[in-house]
Amino acid sequence: MKRPILISGIALILIASVLNAQETINWEKVTDHAGWEPRDSQGELVYKNRLWIFGGWFNSYKPCPRDVWNSDDGKNWKLVQKKAGWKHSDLAMTLVFKDKMWLMGGWYNGRLPDHSSSNEVWSSTDGVKWEQVTSNAGWTPRLAAGAVVFKNKMWILGGIEDYYFGDEKSLKNDVWYTSDGKEWEQATGSAGWSPRAYHQAVVFNDKIWVFGGGNYVPNHITFNDVWCSDDGIHWEEVTSSAPWSPRLWFSSVVYRDRMFVLGGWSKSHDNFGDVWYSKDGSEWTELKSEVIWKSRHEHSTFVFQDKIWVAGGFPRPLLSNEVWSLEIPPNWFGDD
Repeated sequence: MKRPILISGIALILIASVLNAQETINWEKVTDHAGWEPRDSQGELVYKNRLWIFGGWFNSYKPCPRDVWNSDDGKNWKLVQKKAGWKHSDLAMTLVFKDKMWLMGGWYNGRLPDHSSSNEVWSSTDGVKWEQVTSNAGWTPRLAAGAVVFKNKMWILGGIEDYYFGDEKSLKNDVWYTSDGKEWEQATGSAGWSPRAYHQAVVFNDKIWVFGGGNYVPNHITFNDVWCSDDGIHWEEVTSSAPWSPRLWFSSVVYRDRMFVLGGWSKSHDNFGDVWYSKDGSEWTELKSEVIWKSRHEHSTFVFQDKIWVAGGFPRPLLSNEVWSLEIPPNWFGDD
């Protein structure tokens, strides 16, 4: 007969302490001050084994920056281009596609008299020279749309045509795609999700996912719904209310076979400093850390060198040029 295994109280405490240690994953501050001026709403991507930052926002009464920076370690940054060809760099959509960097749409000049939105499409292989692929894409000029690469095409999802001065008609829920950046086709003029901007879109498990967002002015609207599609035309609502609070201006990445939501803002809450993850878009878990970046919105988030990175944004009272990173061990979740 097998005897029962008795575990002492001390052993139980040790086991519990190990489990608790595994439960806390902390962020590391890579630098307090990156080379670029503090900002938010910048474009961001990973290209040729470097982090890249494009343009962004300093304040609503100052022209958008047009600089381009990169870094191979997140700490040391190089100015690649001081004044790129594009100018609509506030809440533009940025992607890597066909071994090029792309910048599309965006807003220019904040609340200044000559403000405008864009449907220009630009590409570059080095960040120095930028080619205007088209001055007039098929979709209407807009900013703050979702943007993904899916089925070997670039996709634009929703967004808003007028940042500070529009109305509900400025919000979009159309979906467009292209194989070359120049010729665009409309997948649908009205997706299942309601018109919105300042949301996020990712590709995960062979589907496009759209979540959160809403509108800033004149009517403040925030969502925490989650939608997915395997063709960009037909959309399924996975949940109408995720456990993370409705928000604008947040970020999202796919990492460790999960979708992540990070930070953001809402009128009722101000900035968020939370991180959530999900494997199915329906069930979400908050990733709590004892050391983490200050609550902020419109920050850049990347997956680079097998880590999640957060850079810049607006943590209040001042814009930031901090860079943080987080590495989650591959088997940390216990089901990999």
